[in-house]
Amino acid sequence: MTNRSAPDRLLSVLGAFDHEHPALCLTDISRRAGLTLTTAHRLVAALTEWGALERDASGVYHVGLRLWEVAALAPRGLALRQVALPHLEDLYEATHENVQLAVRDAAEVVYIEWISGRSAVGVHIRVGARWPLHATGVGLVLLAHGEAAFQETYCSGPLASFTPHTITDGVRLRRELAEVRRSGVAVSSRQVTEDALSVAAPVRGPGGSVVAAVSVVVPRADAQVPVLVPAVRLAARGISRALGWQPGRETAGGAP
Repeated sequence: MTNRSAPDRLLSVLGAFDHEHPALCLTDISRRAGLTLTTAHRLVAALTEWGALERDASGVYHVGLRLWEVAALAPRGLALRQVALPHLEDLYEATHENVQLAVRDAAEVVYIEWISGRSAVGVHIRVGARWPLHATGVGLVLLAHGEAAFQETYCSGPLASFTPHTITDGVRLRRELAEVRRSGVAVSSRQVTEDALSVAAPVRGPGGSVVAAVSVVVPRADAQVPVLVPAVRLAARGISRALGWQPGRETAGGAP
């Protein structure tokens, strides 16, 4: 603990908060951050003064709006969400199913937007949620268009399983990624839950590289993949164009 730098201790306080722990008292922050109560008190006070944390009437701390303001500047976060939202809404109106937008962060997919269908299949997704790349449609798209060395490392490593249908074999995963690049879409069935199927397509930036993925998640029993594929590809292409992509400027992997 004594060898930790000041920035590391400060970040550990912020890292104590997550979706399962959105509100923490000082003692919990100290414990989860691995800091003494005195150090945690000093850092929490500084973060609260700056606006990164907020303290309610009961003495419990929450993430502050100042962090939301800073996060809004992230080009792969709220800025991308704002550009994509009209196209995601169009996809929702066409399907009335769960619609998702995600980006890759290291070996995980991070969901930055989600529109929930009123009677759609239940999904274990929320904005900010993370899942392993191989287990979701958007993750397969992002992995398929990642760097070759990264793909090889990922496929060679342990692959988490969530259902009996989750891809856990590296050879099979490599074949799946090749099919995603060939077809321009990923179809992921029963990988996270037994009742869901997703269709995903890549979103490209101005230079043609894949910067995000969009998907629709439907009940597997009612899934009409041939109907969903054009709708998802149209949404992905619309977001790509809004970001400045032009047909013919894509990198390896084909058009959205």
